[in-house]
Amino acid sequence: MPTEVGGFSVAWLLSNSAAALLLPPGNGLGLLLLAFLGRHRFPRLALSLGLAGGLLLAVLSLPAVGNALIRHLEAPPLAAGPVQAGAIVVLGGGRYREAPEYGSDTVAAETLMRLRYAALLQRRTGLPLLVAGGAPDGGVVSEAEAMARTLKEDFRVPVRWIEGESVDTRENAVNAARLLGEAGIGRVLLVSHAWHLPRAAESFRRAGLQVVPAPTAFQREAATPLDYLPQAEGLRRSRIALREWLGRFTYWLRGG
Repeated sequence: MPTEVGGFSVAWLLSNSAAALLLPPGNGLGLLLLAFLGRHRFPRLALSLGLAGGLLLAVLSLPAVGNALIRHLEAPPLAAGPVQAGAIVVLGGGRYREAPEYGSDTVAAETLMRLRYAALLQRRTGLPLLVAGGAPDGGVVSEAEAMARTLKEDFRVPVRWIEGESVDTRENAVNAARLLGEAGIGRVLLVSHAWHLPRAAESFRRAGLQVVPAPTAFQREAATPLDYLPQAEGLRRSRIALREWLGRFTYWLRGG
C-alpha cells in the first residue's frame, strides 16, 4: 500500500477523513443528511435523527460547552522552580501553508503559541531545543523546519534538533527519543497545548523518555453571557476537545 497519495500521507488522509465524519460539524450534519434521506420511508426515525443532529450542533456550538470540554483535558501548569531535564521538546500544532506575506510555508497560530512558551523556557533554563513536526499534508517545508526558522528569526532562540519526518504525535515521540538518545538525553521538558499534553506525554514515555510536561494555552477565561449563544468559535473548541478524546481512544486501542 502506498504511503503517499498526491504528496499527502495516506495515514494522515485516512485519520483526518474519519475525524471529519465523527467530529463536529460532520457528526451533526451526517445525522441531518440521514434524516433527509429517510424522511419518506422512515418518517419517525428521520424526525428523531433530525432533532438529534440539530441539537448536537446547537449544544456543541456553545463556547461554554467547548471551554468546559477543553478544560477537562488540560494538564496542570509547570511548577515554579528549577527543572531537571536535558532538553526542551516542542511539538508542532499546524502550518500556515504557502503564506504569501512570508514567501513560503510558516507556522500556524497554535504552533506559534507553543514556540513562544518554548522560547521563554529556553531562556530560563538554557536547555537545547528539539522541534518536531512533519509535512503529512504536503508542502516542501516540514513543520519542524518552519518552527526552527521562526524560533531563530523571530525569537532569537537556537534549535539543536529538527525532527521533520513524523506524521503524528506517536512518531514525534519515537523519532525524538532516537535523536535525544544519541546525545545521551533521557529526560525532557515537553511543550504543547495544555489539552494535548497528557496524551503527548504518555507517547513520549512509551518511547522511553522521562517527561516533565510544560503545557501552554490554557482555557481559563471567565464565562460571559455570549458564551451561552451558538457561535462558530464554540464549535471549533468542541471539535478540538472531541478530537483529542478520539485521539486518546485510538491510542488506547493501538496500545499507546
